[in-house]
Amino acid sequence: MVLEAFVFLTILLGFFGIIFKKNLVMKIISMDVMSTGVVACYVVLAAREGLFTPIVADAQKGAYADPVPQAVILTAIVIGLSIQALMLTGVMKLAQNNPTLETSEIEKSNMP
Repeated sequence: MVLEAFVFLTILLGFFGIIFKKNLVMKIISMDVMSTGVVACYVVLAAREGLFTPIVADAQKGAYADPVPQAVILTAIVIGLSIQALMLTGVMKLAQNNPTLETSEIEKSNMP
């Protein structure tokens, strides 16, 4: 119960960081925190006692662990890393033209 609360708190912390932080790098870090919380939530919900690994287990009968969620989580981690790298590259390009990475200042400088 406590672990689920901490995972939910991590997701909320990242969500509110995306909304309330004005610096673009902090928004990217907040998105990464939220993504980590979502992956942790999925792992906490999928982890159950009494499941056997289909390859290693000697038991013929019983509940087996489904390998599909592991593949989904690995894919989510890789996609999250790719998106974060792409966003950081975009912020680096944006920083070449702007003295600050504050969203309000960037919006002011790009208004016609």
